[in-house]
Order: sequence, then C-alpha cells, then structure tokens
Amino acid sequence: MKKHQYLFLTLPVIATLLSIAALALWGLTPGIDLSGGSMLQVSYSERPTIESVHTKVAELGLGEVRVQPSGNQDFILRQRELTNEEKQTLDTALAEFGTYSEIQFNSVGPSIGDEIVHKSWWAIGLVSFAIVVFIAFAFRHVAKPVASWKYGFVTIVTLIHDVLIPIGLFAYLGHAHGAEVGVFFIVAILTTLGISINDTIVIFDRIRENLRINEAKHQGEAFKDVVWRSTKQSLTRSINTSLTVVIMLVALFFVGPESTKDFSLTLIVGMIAGTYSSLLLASPLLIIIEQTQRKATGK
Repeated sequence: MKKHQYLFLTLPVIATLLSIAALALWGLTPGIDLSGGSMLQVSYSERPTIESVHTKVAELGLGEVRVQPSGNQDFILRQRELTNEEKQTLDTALAEFGTYSEIQFNSVGPSIGDEIVHKSWWAIGLVSFAIVVFIAFAFRHVAKPVASWKYGFVTIVTLIHDVLIPIGLFAYLGHAHGAEVGVFFIVAILTTLGISINDTIVIFDRIRENLRINEAKHQGEAFKDVVWRSTKQSLTRSINTSLTVVIMLVALFFVGPESTKDFSLTLIVGMIAGTYSSLLLASPLLIIIEQTQRKATGK
C-alpha cells in the first residue's frame, strides 16, 4: 500500500478526465428554473403518442418545444416563457387528444434564471474558499513536513474531483436521456461539497494527531508511513459513515417523489466520489507533495 501512491491516483484521475470530457462534449442541460421558460406537466387517462403531441404543439408557433413522457400517463412539455393567451392556446391543443388534468405549470423569466445561476456560482466559490481557510487555520500548527496551506490545496483538488463526477454524469444523462439540471441539482452539489469534505478532514486530523505523537515521542516515523497508517485507522469509519448515508439516499431515489430523484442521485454519486477520493486522492497527493519538496531541498 505504501509503495503505490501513484497507482491509487488512477481511479480519481480517470473519473475526472471522463467527467471533463463529458462536460466539454455535451455540457449540462439547464432546466427552466436556470434558463427560463415554461414547464407544463399533464396527465391523460389514455396517453397519446409522443409524436402526435409534438407535431400538434409544433403547429402552434411557440418556438422549440420539448415533449417527454413521464410515468405511465403523463407528458412534460418544456418551452420558452408563455403568455396567458399562448398558455390557453396550448391547453386547447392538448385537449384535442382527450381528457387530461394539469399536474403542474411553472414559468420562470430568463432574468430570474440568470440571477439563480450567478448566485449559485458565488455560493460554490464562497463555500470552497471558506473550506480552504478553515483547513489552513485548523492545521496551522502542523508545519512539518507539509505546510498547513498545502493541506488546504489538497482539499480543494479533492473537492473539485468530488463535484466534477456528478456534473460529468449529468452531462452524459442530459445527452443520452434528456436529464436537466436545476436548483435542486445546485443544492445537491453544495451539499456534496460539505459532506464529501468530511472524510478528508477526518483523515487529515488523524494525520495531525499521529504527527504530534511522533514528535512528542521522537519516533522519527516517515511521513508517508504516518499518512498510510492514519488512512487505515480512518478507513472503516469513513466507509461505514458513507455507506449509511448512501443507503438512505438510494431508498429516497427509488421510493421518493419524482422531483427528488435527481437530487438524491447527485448526492449518491457525490458521496461515493467523496469517500474514495479521501482515500485514493487526498492521501497520495499529500505523500507526493512531501516527497517532491524533499527532493527539491535535497533532504
């Protein structure tokens, strides 16, 4: 285990590269709460074909309209923001296919969507900055052999990996299955930032304590040995804690309402990424940083 820190980086690096590739190729598909527009969900007693509904709606001149089935009887229609007259015209057209009930109708202006995106980026940036400051402060007394700010740097690298994985997944799902991201997705990403950092901080704290014990007892244990020992000491706790949360989220995904599925899926992927990254990314990076600076100083 101690000799393979570069090998342990393989999974996080491959997962990160695949997520970046998916994001670059397909991007994220924003929902109406981010891009603006209208979303109408209707339920038929006998649902018509998606082709017939799409053809009929296209004749109304409402611009691009996306029609997708939901469940066994429902359709979800997404289009630009509609006026009251256009909404009535759409209702009349849909009624030609038979009796239906309107489940929900939401309309968001583009300016509101832009404001949500802007505030979301600020929130993610502030959360990341606060985490770095906290870790640098918490580890300020651990200056040897790795400075406290480098713990913060490794933490940010780990966080970037943890959020890129669910983002890359939804880029693929948006391309392959039309999955959209909205406010719930952003909330899930912010939650992932907070949850996934937990395992990394636990391991770093264990490293800090073991370094203090070694210094007090003048044991002279190598830094990489301290890191791996600390990681093994925290391994069972990290896996058990994450597994408990993932089981709850899986249950929410399968039995929860439709509106929470994307939220729970994002958290499931983020939790899994956060657990293995604290073991396979954060710890090896610390060792590589220590070895690199030791070679640079010739010690």
